[in-house]
Amino acid sequence: MEFVLVAGVAFSASLLTFFSGFGLGTLLMPIIALFFPLPIAIAITALVHFSNNLLKFSLLARYSNYAILVRFGLPAVLFALLGAWCLEGLSEWKWGLTYTFFDFTFTITPLKLIIGLVIALFLVIESSTTLHVPNAFKKLWLGGALSGFFGGLSGHQGAFRSLFLTQNALSKEVFLATGVSIAVIVDLSRLSLYAKHWESALAQWELIAIATLSAFLGTLIGKFFLKKVSIEFIRFIIAWMLGIVAFLLIVGVL
Repeated sequence: MEFVLVAGVAFSASLLTFFSGFGLGTLLMPIIALFFPLPIAIAITALVHFSNNLLKFSLLARYSNYAILVRFGLPAVLFALLGAWCLEGLSEWKWGLTYTFFDFTFTITPLKLIIGLVIALFLVIESSTTLHVPNAFKKLWLGGALSGFFGGLSGHQGAFRSLFLTQNALSKEVFLATGVSIAVIVDLSRLSLYAKHWESALAQWELIAIATLSAFLGTLIGKFFLKKVSIEFIRFIIAWMLGIVAFLLIVGVL
């Protein structure tokens, strides 16, 4: 059962991720966490996420903006290490609010609540026509720091990365290529910090292989349709996914 569920989520999330720049780790990790302890689920998801990002990088690397890559990527790497280090402490934080809705049980944790509220706040600010704060989203070092920290902490780097990169007038190809280049760097920086979970994670190599191949299929289909979509469509997808992810985190579904 877990193989079918994980494969389906990996495929659909990967297809959405190709256009939005985030979503695979955010949607896949909670599904894997249904069957494994959270640190191991994050390690398994990180392997699938990294493999899929390598495929996207091979397809899009020539479009990358290297100036943005450096200004965004360096803070992302540093703060990813900090976030992954904090994960070890927060994984022992047992407080949470559990509730049942239509026979399904959900748990709201401090980490999920904080990340969800931060994403929701940034989405409101970014879409506001009266506030002038959105100019802050053009500060690449700030986007890199937030993206890297939450990437190392919980795997949610993509939402912040896409939110900041879309404010810098990039073409769809440059946006996607630069985003995936940064994602590969962040993934590399945090993979080593999950080392003590590798033995347990790699023991599930069949699940990892199925999830990775499913994600690859979603990515390849997304690449096929890339020329048919506009940057406006990509921004629309990002806005809706940000809102959905924030809501699901706040109510404890993710």
